[in-house]
Amino acid sequence: PHVYKKGREQYEMRVHKRLIDITDPTPKTVDSLMNLSLPAGCDAEIKM
Repeated sequence: PHVYKKGREQYEMRVHKRLIDITDPTPKTVDSLMNLSLPAGCDAEIKM
């Protein structure tokens, strides 16, 4: 048996969701959201 058998790595996945409803967005707001740079692992979905 391996000496570190009980010391296995444990992983956890957390999911966080947020909904932002923007009423009457200006073209500048839409352009800013479309060009938004997010860190790896983050995703944004924009519906118009």
